Amino acid sequence: MLQVRVIARQQEAENIDSFVLECIEGGKLPAYTPGAHIDVEVGNGFVRQYSLCGEPSSGTWRIAVLRHPASRGGSQSMHDAVQVGSQLQVSTPRNLFELAPAPHVVLVAGGIGVTPILAMAKALSASGTSFEFHYCARRPEAMAFGDELGSSAYADRVHRYFNELPDGEQFDAARLLRTTHPESHLYVCGPAPFMEYVAGAAYSAGWPGDRVHQETFSPATPQTDAGSFNLKLVSSGRVIAVPKDVTALQALLDAGVDVPYSCENGVCGTCLTRVLEGKPEHHDQYLTSEEQACNDQFTPCCSRSKSPILVVDL
Repeated sequence: MLQVRVIARQQEAENIDSFVLECIEGGKLPAYTPGAHIDVEVGNGFVRQYSLCGEPSSGTWRIAVLRHPASRGGSQSMHDAVQVGSQLQVSTPRNLFELAPAPHVVLVAGGIGVTPILAMAKALSASGTSFEFHYCARRPEAMAFGDELGSSAYADRVHRYFNELPDGEQFDAARLLRTTHPESHLYVCGPAPFMEYVAGAAYSAGWPGDRVHQETFSPATPQTDAGSFNLKLVSSGRVIAVPKDVTALQALLDAGVDVPYSCENGVCGTCLTRVLEGKPEHHDQYLTSEEQACNDQFTPCCSRSKSPILVVDL
């Protein structure tokens, strides 16, 4: 974890503010690759993940935060308590949404999901890679970084859609994804229903799973209301009971098992654990549907088990 200071804060759209961070100890913050995110301790014990949306090698980091109306404390704390001069504890960047080499890239953002997509667009433009950028928001006032995109070197590749403006162009994922380059890669980020809509259109159009990339934005709700089950640790043969009102992660921690974790919402993948026997009940938004179908790993922070016992690589 690193100690950083907020050196700039700016309103980017309705209920969306950006925060620029610098290293308290001096020097530059580490460079990162487009699509990377950091964990931020936002107060009251909450840790949240925010995508980096500035210049990867600038030595500072920029994040943008939507004040969510149903905030459990994370975005509300960032908006209400964090000002220029505030100090935060953050992780080093991790990238679970890496750009892959491709002759053409289709970028699709919904709302605050623009943050990793913005960093990708900058990198693709700088490298001369062919790409197009489709950005959806409710209305112009809700579109973050609109002015920045309009003055960018790739402004002519940005297509904007507003679903609350009946006279404006409406985003049609099925039409878009039927007509793109056959070796394109798709990157989509936004609210879960939006990503499901875009990815579903891609699969229906015949896109293979390895060319459809998503970054989950909305966290899952940890499941603690399903049936009880057991976890068997392959290293020792120890069996740990997971009651119906306790997450698998909490049961492991209570039993003294050292499991790395961060978001506790099935988003970040930090606690991802290999499954050797049994059938997980997936509730995460980190694994793709294809990865979930393999049933060889699960996120104990929110997922459970369909079988009486899961044998895990712990």
